[in-house]
Amino acid sequence: MKRLIHQSPFAGALALTVLLTGAGPAFTAGGGGSGGGAGGPVKSCPRGQILDGNSGKCVKQSSDSLSDESRYAYGSWLAQTGRYGEAIETLSLVENKDDPRVLNYLGYAHRKLGRFEVGLGYYRQALAADPDYVRAREYLGEAYVVLGEIDLAREQLAEIGTRCGTDCEEYALLAEAIDDYDRALKRRS
Repeated sequence: MKRLIHQSPFAGALALTVLLTGAGPAFTAGGGGSGGGAGGPVKSCPRGQILDGNSGKCVKQSSDSLSDESRYAYGSWLAQTGRYGEAIETLSLVENKDDPRVLNYLGYAHRKLGRFEVGLGYYRQALAADPDYVRAREYLGEAYVVLGEIDLAREQLAEIGTRCGTDCEEYALLAEAIDDYDRALKRRS
């Protein structure tokens, strides 16, 4: 489901609407493995509030009762659903500033807001903390594609292939982005 949102904003918004209105199973942030979110059910809270993963209630962002995991889960969900500014606010409240998952989604949110240099910096920090974090490598590669730095994107694709093989989701998504870029370039020629 997360990747549906990542790949198609309309389909993701439709699926999220269905799920948040109770017409389907609970939406969960992220996924398993090395790159996904925390995995708890997520519902939308008013701006300035975060879903507390323990109580299931929306609480003020500044609440001492919130864990880093709740802040990460909600912040990554906000980023995945296009609420980039709120995601940055929420993820910036995480106490563990070296958590590669948090750094990755800070990079993602900044990149989606057009702040590519800031986003690249966060991706690099995430990879410095965990070089095997293939989700950060995928997002870094996608940023390079948008910037037209295809050789750098291909380097990230190779790194992903080394770490999780060519059958993993991150490899497939970055390979598709590179292929799309190559096809668009050929059409312009």
